[in-house]
Amino acid sequence: MKSAKARPLDDIDRRILRELALNGRLTSAQLGERVGLSASPCWQRVRRMEDEGVIEGYAAVLDARKLGLHQTIIIEVTLERHDDDIIERFGQALAECPEVIEAYLTTGEYDYFIRVAVDSTEGYEKFLRERLYRIPGIRHTRSCFALRCLKRLVSPLPDPAG
Repeated sequence: MKSAKARPLDDIDRRILRELALNGRLTSAQLGERVGLSASPCWQRVRRMEDEGVIEGYAAVLDARKLGLHQTIIIEVTLERHDDDIIERFGQALAECPEVIEAYLTTGEYDYFIRVAVDSTEGYEKFLRERLYRIPGIRHTRSCFALRCLKRLVSPLPDPAG
């Protein structure tokens, strides 16, 4: 649905969103207890924020290493040109690559910031040769292998105090 216009969030809304961002599997009763509401008004607020599009959805967070994806690589990409067609086609091609777990069109020296997860350096080479470098319009790339993840959030955590 997500058609209702979002109204300003109050402190309770922000506390609800913070708790859901940390654990999306909380029941309405558990969530209400954590934010100081009974289950029914808490559920109503959650439904309203879902309808307004403040809450976009819920997802399971998977451990890439346990899926055999031991390498995370950050790639910066510069395109040859910046016309709408090239940008659109490049974005669509990235969306079709299963190795790509994040992709941003950016400002600055590089046009795209991409994060990929692969099984090994050989898997990364295969991704480059068979997927990324086959996308038309790339002028330059630069890659960095992540050594360790220091912080990872699926969503920003709202300040409960507003």
